[in-house]
Amino acid sequence: MTDMFIEREIQLILKKDLDKKIILLGGPRQCGKTTLAKHLVKNAEYLNYDNDEDRIKIKKKQWDRSAELVIFDEIHKMPLWKRWLKGLYDTEGVNQKKIITGSSKMDIVKQMGDSLAGRHFTYTLLPFSPDELEQKFSAETIYKRMLKMGSFPEPFLENDEAFYKKWRNNHLDIILKQDLLGQEQVRDIEPIRLLIQILEERVGSTISYLNLARDLEKDAKTIKRWLLLLERLYVIFRVPPYSKKITRSVLKEGKYYFYDVGRIRGDEAQKLENIIALKLKTEIAKLESTQGCRGSLYFLRSRNGPEMDFYVEVEDYPSLMCEVKLSDNIVSKHFRFFSNFLPKARKIQLVRNLDRKFQNVEGVEVLSAVDWLVEDVWKKNK
Repeated sequence: MTDMFIEREIQLILKKDLDKKIILLGGPRQCGKTTLAKHLVKNAEYLNYDNDEDRIKIKKKQWDRSAELVIFDEIHKMPLWKRWLKGLYDTEGVNQKKIITGSSKMDIVKQMGDSLAGRHFTYTLLPFSPDELEQKFSAETIYKRMLKMGSFPEPFLENDEAFYKKWRNNHLDIILKQDLLGQEQVRDIEPIRLLIQILEERVGSTISYLNLARDLEKDAKTIKRWLLLLERLYVIFRVPPYSKKITRSVLKEGKYYFYDVGRIRGDEAQKLENIIALKLKTEIAKLESTQGCRGSLYFLRSRNGPEMDFYVEVEDYPSLMCEVKLSDNIVSKHFRFFSNFLPKARKIQLVRNLDRKFQNVEGVEVLSAVDWLVEDVWKKNK
């Protein structure tokens, strides 16, 4: 099953942009970046900077110019790679299509300055989205398989729990031993491995940096730095609390979710919440890549106690507020509270075990979480 190709949602727009700009394609390790790139054309040359022979070809600019597309993987590890790529674009343009892929976020775009200004488009590819998988599988099959093995292409398609556990361990080892140790400020990965294990049990809970610092016998600044590194390496992503003053929201402690849902050690409710968070994260990334719209994912929390699992803004406009439940189809009373401040946001309560969907008099839609996973998130917000 691992040789099955699943079309990705960004595929068509990415293919069009190849004729216009250099494509920077980021995302987690083994999420399908190279596979996607190779399926965009009939004839592509793949060069990995981590490979000795490929590295020589890259530095000497000696590769097959007759190939329709050249894929440069991990090239951001090359000294002065931005200057090198700028020179390549300025002399050759996109007569030969070019894709730059990398497994580390590492603020590539922010670090570029003006070096590649006007010469590139940036895309982010995350693990399979449920609506991509609907090409081949039912919604129920997708959900149950994601609970056990996450949605990274290889383990999802292999559909073998023993294989997934070995893949999961190897995947994390590569990230920690190759990517993380490549950062100057990290020398010992074992405390970071323990931090990941702690987070695997606390998905959906607000994370206290001070509590983590006590658990790991480190200071809070170190914990914050480690969490940021794990975000940049696409192990976890942070969902902050919403505030009208965004700077205040950034400073507040948030919640952390995993790109690999199978890592979670909690119950089905926690895994379901992570799956929904990842779906929203993926849809926002797709919106930004394909339409250039800026989206933000938060959770809602008031000083008085009411809380909502997720809140999405698109271009600073209220788009969606969402509560996730395993079995409770009674509409959360917190919708009424937050609707006073965000009346234009679509209100949905997603329930795993739901007899029938309905909408109450206040406009809250109670929907099957499994069915919603394969739907277009923005269909009622356009």
